[in-house]
Amino acid sequence: MSNIEVYWHEHAVSREEREALNGNKGCVLWFTGLSACGKSTIANLVDHLLHKAGKHSFVLDGDNVRHGLNAAPKMLAEIHSEEFAKRFGLGFSAQDREENIRRIGAVAKLFAEAGLVAITAFISPYRIDRDRVRKQLPAGDFLEVFVDTPIELCEQRDPKGLYKKARSGELKGFTGIDDPYESPEKPELVLDGSKKTAAQLADEVIAFLKAKGKI
Repeated sequence: MSNIEVYWHEHAVSREEREALNGNKGCVLWFTGLSACGKSTIANLVDHLLHKAGKHSFVLDGDNVRHGLNAAPKMLAEIHSEEFAKRFGLGFSAQDREENIRRIGAVAKLFAEAGLVAITAFISPYRIDRDRVRKQLPAGDFLEVFVDTPIELCEQRDPKGLYKKARSGELKGFTGIDDPYESPEKPELVLDGSKKTAAQLADEVIAFLKAKGKI
């Protein structure tokens, strides 16, 4: 089986034809930032605004994807074997986070090729992982959006109580506390999460997409 070659099959419907039908260009809008910085809230507001405007988009949210495609070993073990769960389940180690982002990048790329605005909301803490996704997409398709919110404000919000657990030592390897977050060096868009509301920032993203000719 290891000698089987895998070929890419061209689609009968081109990307351009799909985009013409959708009324927007396909792309990957990649939100990144610390936990509780506002990524998911802004991403979903953008998705809602695009839907209202008749554009085609979909949000790939970090927590939601962890329930299926990138489920943890414990969750997979409930529906598969323990061996399967150990091989394919993803935790939160550096290696697992790398694979988490690789899988999401591959799915987001397919969405973009289908003429959708693929919106991802992941911490994606390591610059190299985000850059790998960028390299897999045609130039101009990967739009990195850095939600720049100070960690002090993120801790104040802390809706899941994760920072509190990390500070107490109950939660190990938490981004921003005892594991690094590498902010983007040249993101396409920076959102100030400390001075503006999520709705204002979502409007900025919509304006950005218009300026880029994506919608």
